[in-house]
Amino acid sequence: MKTTLKESDKVAVPVIIALSIAVPVIVLVLMLLPERYNIFGADAITFPLFHGLLNFLTAILLIIGFFFMKAEKYIQHRNTMIAAFGLSVIFLLSYVLSKISNEPVPYGGEGVLRYVYFFILITHIVLSGIIVPLVLFTMYRGLSGQYDKHAKIARWTFPIWLYVAITGVLVFLFMMPYY
Repeated sequence: MKTTLKESDKVAVPVIIALSIAVPVIVLVLMLLPERYNIFGADAITFPLFHGLLNFLTAILLIIGFFFMKAEKYIQHRNTMIAAFGLSVIFLLSYVLSKISNEPVPYGGEGVLRYVYFFILITHIVLSGIIVPLVLFTMYRGLSGQYDKHAKIARWTFPIWLYVAITGVLVFLFMMPYY
């Protein structure tokens, strides 16, 4: 059994590392596009509203999954976390489409709220890059039955992923008047 897991690590680990590098690079490149192509003809608020909803639902699923794990309902925990991961993948694909489709919208707030917004935004962006490999390794370790490794990394993944999901909603709420 252990040989099989080590063999699967030879494939999974490089794939996870490659995705962890590629995803932030792709997002950065798309943010710097000189021209946008509104493929779906979507209003400026359409994608952010969808992203806020996905982040909200992801946060709810993460919390539910945490309680399933604490209650030792591991199948429900696994299914809930897979659903949270699925929503995050949908978010990422939609986010890429939004960067291709819509110009960035500047934040128009002033005073203390401006500082609060930028603190939330900057921490959200930094941790969004960090969460990609954490989630991928946590999911891989859990789904491949490496539960000790899964538990060790999940202790870090859960609070960061939850923070990213919640701050994603907050960023949307701060930006909503400017779309």
